[in-house]
Parts: sequence; structure tokens; C-alpha cells
Amino acid sequence: MTRQIRIVHHTGYAYRDPVLGSYNEVRMTPRTTREQWVVSSRIDIQPAPWVLSYRDYWGTKVTAFEIRERHSRLGVTSTATVEVTRGGDSAPGVSWEELADPGFEDRMVEMLTVGDYVDPGTDLSGFAAGVAREASPAETVAAVVAKVRQRVQYVPGVTHVRTRAQDVWKARAGVCQDMVHVTIGGLRKVGIPARYVSGYLMPSANPVPGEARKAESHAWLQYWDGAWVGLDPTNDAAPGDFHVEVGIGRDYSDVPPLRGIYSGAAESEMYVEVEMTVVE
Repeated sequence: MTRQIRIVHHTGYAYRDPVLGSYNEVRMTPRTTREQWVVSSRIDIQPAPWVLSYRDYWGTKVTAFEIRERHSRLGVTSTATVEVTRGGDSAPGVSWEELADPGFEDRMVEMLTVGDYVDPGTDLSGFAAGVAREASPAETVAAVVAKVRQRVQYVPGVTHVRTRAQDVWKARAGVCQDMVHVTIGGLRKVGIPARYVSGYLMPSANPVPGEARKAESHAWLQYWDGAWVGLDPTNDAAPGDFHVEVGIGRDYSDVPPLRGIYSGAAESEMYVEVEMTVVE
């Protein structure tokens, strides 16, 4: 089934005192993939900036901009309409022997590296290794996800964007980003390539067409099983027709919606508002 979804994402900063200038990158434009097609998209920025658009190393569209005038508020609005069609495709499957091939490991090295952000620690690593000795890669993925969901409860406000996977595991709580980081780390520890996906998820399973719903940015992952396979650990399901993909990377640090620096006021406050509407 095809869903056409409109996303309006407002974000930016309010500064305590006027700043002299700011330099930023925005990753808020949905991707066109085999499962979704971008019908239209635009980025509006206030104050009016100098803009450069490009695709980064991972294929995510980036809008880089500079504002070289005094301003007290930075506003960015991404408006996009996307047609999403998921389901029907299946991965061919992969063996541990194929994953251990040196040439394959070399090609996937970036999605196999266990950095501080995603390192889950010895507990989950040991669990994943034990499962991998007896099960297939796909079965190992399912077991690791089940373990993460059993251990980590969805609790907003206890973590932040720089929280490490080990700290999430110890705290037993986090949000979608944290559950994805922990799961990615557990899979990479046993040699299964996994990558971070940023995007949006409609907050209702039965939205009314034409009715805007308050939403949030969302995160899930893709793991390699002969092809990239999507998996949403937070909801214990594959991405569906209400998931809209924006960017991919090794972890959250590769795909933040808004990142930059400014010159001036010592304090700033970020704001974020997302609305999603099923068009048809």
C-alpha cells in the first residue's frame, strides 16, 4: 500500500542576546529510495542566508548555510511530501562465513566499527557472541533486539544526544536513538554490519487523512542480511508505511537534523516542532 505523507519540521535557536553570525548544516530533507519517493521538498531559513546544498558521504542531502548578520533567532522549516511503499521485498540471507570474508569486512568496515557512541559494553557483547555461536545472523539480530527491549525501557528525558550506549545499558532507559545505538553496537560486535537511520514516524496507527498530527524525529536501523534490512527496535517491527527516511550513517553524529556554530551570545535555546499529515 502506498501512503503519501506531508512532513513539516520547524527547528532553530532563540538566543539570549543577538549573535553576530552563524554557520550551520541541516539534514531534514527525506531521501528518495526504492521504498519512498520525494514528491516535493523545500527548506526555508530565516534570516535569509547564503546556502549550499550537497549530498554527504552517506548519501544524505545537506543544506549548509551561513548568516552573516546580527540576529536573535534562527528558524529552519523543512516541508516535504513523500510517497512511501514498503513491503514485498525480502533479503536473500547471509551466512557467518560470508560476513567473515576479508573483502566483505573491508567494504563494510564503517558499519562494523564499534566506536564509543555504540559500544554496548561486555554484557550485551557477551550475550550476542553466545547467540551467534548457535544461531544464524538473522536469528542473532532477533535475539539481540529482544534482549535490548527487555533491558532498555522507553523513557524520555533520561538521556541526551551524546549519551553513550554503555550508559544507556546501565541506566536501563532511553529513547529511540539510544535503543538503536545499543542494538547497532551489539550487532557489530559479532560482525553483522548495521547502520543508523534517521527520519520520522507517524504517531498514530490509524491517522485521519488531512489531519495534521504532532510528531517527532525518529530513529531505527538497517542491518546487512544479503541486502540492507530495516528494523525499528523501539517498536519491535520493520519500518512500515508511516516511516519516512531522511538520512543514514554510522550513528546519530552523522545525521543530526541541525548542527552548527555561532558567534555572540553565551546562551541559546533550541526549539523543535514536527507535524505529519497523511495526504492520501
